[in-house]
Amino acid sequence: MIRFFAEHPTAANLLMLLLIIMGVSVLPDIKRETFPVIKAYTVDITVPYPGASPLDVEKGICLPLEDALDGISFIEEKSCEARQNLSLMTVKMLEQGDFDQFMDDVKSAVDGIADFPELAEEPIITERGRTQNVVSVALTADIPQAELKNLAEVIKQNMLQHPAISLVTMKGFSNRQLRIQVSQQHLRRYSLDLQQLANIIAKQNVDLPLGSIETNYADVQLRFNDERSSVSSLAELVIFKGEQGNEVRLGDIATIVDTFELAEDKVTFNGHPAALLKINKNTIDDSLNILVAVEDIIEQELKKLPEGVSLAITQDATSIVKDRINMLMRNAWQGLLLVFAVMWLFFSIRYAFWVVMGLPVSFLASAFLLSHLGITINMISMVALLLALGILMDDAIVISESIGSQIKKGLKPLAAAVEGTKAVASGVVSSFITTLCIFTGLMFLEGDIGQILKVIPIVLISVITVSLVEA
Repeated sequence: MIRFFAEHPTAANLLMLLLIIMGVSVLPDIKRETFPVIKAYTVDITVPYPGASPLDVEKGICLPLEDALDGISFIEEKSCEARQNLSLMTVKMLEQGDFDQFMDDVKSAVDGIADFPELAEEPIITERGRTQNVVSVALTADIPQAELKNLAEVIKQNMLQHPAISLVTMKGFSNRQLRIQVSQQHLRRYSLDLQQLANIIAKQNVDLPLGSIETNYADVQLRFNDERSSVSSLAELVIFKGEQGNEVRLGDIATIVDTFELAEDKVTFNGHPAALLKINKNTIDDSLNILVAVEDIIEQELKKLPEGVSLAITQDATSIVKDRINMLMRNAWQGLLLVFAVMWLFFSIRYAFWVVMGLPVSFLASAFLLSHLGITINMISMVALLLALGILMDDAIVISESIGSQIKKGLKPLAAAVEGTKAVASGVVSSFITTLCIFTGLMFLEGDIGQILKVIPIVLISVITVSLVEA
């Protein structure tokens, strides 16, 4: 192979050009994110239990859940946290198991529980670690909380309409409530107590299924919906109706306030009430593309929002990725120039050029390999590439120096290329194998830290392998 490429330099040039083209072709498709995706192998089970104390949640929810999950294979640990009105169960699987099968087993076990309390709601089963935080947007305005939330909902829907944004959650508000306040004077005037008033409201504020009608052409689902979800609609609810047709409505005897369950559950930004819109990404999304989309939406919304309402980016997790990419580009160009200058001092310009070519060729060709291995551009892979900058051109420099020494001995270029490469081939290959052995061990670490650190050897090995071939 050494003699073939020495006798056919055009083939060597074409090979390097091919490696460059392969790398450039996949660069737009490589995802950029803050951290590599970590498979959590963890399932979260949330069971709402309205009106229950932590002790009731422990007895009614946690204990049945733990009993139901006892027979599932590959469970590493499970724990249940009993809170007011809520149970949070965490189940973690051993890495040796099949997570899809594990998830199905957990769902089947939870669905099979028949002794949950009557007031307990349907369990919510989710896989942990499927999303990553990208950026948050703070919406601030000196307006009532209810209006602020309505405005935030509109902006949230506008964000979700963008093709690059798929996950947006809102923070800063507890459960919304329509609070009815009635004075004792009005209750005595109409001979009512609070329980009677609550029953009257409940009978008229309903949303119930009525079954279905089967026809030869279609099945029609029937539902009775008279649920009051606004202050105005609730105020129109009839409390009494006289013989002459006169009516007493809820708005006549009560003050209805659109508010939230927990006044302390709120967010402030720069001293102003705020709604926090958190934009997350799936494993297939690109963080920097999402950031660009969010910035465009903010710019468009600010043109339409009234004075006193502002949108600001906060908790930007993509800044680290951008900083690492910029650092890598600066170091790469600086390394190219410095290596070229040093090589020019000791060898001819042709030697310097071909040694320097090892950097872009190795990086671009390894990008092609990494894209097919599912490695993304993130903080950890950037660290590995920065480490590779210092070692990937050693082979080319050693081989070039050996060829130069053979030419000084009087050999012709072809013979010098062959003999010079043979003279250092064993040392270059042994150096490559030594580096390979050192970093390969990191690929077999287990746990979350192992999933993070294994990116470093994969990137380094791919770069130095391409560098060896190129050299």
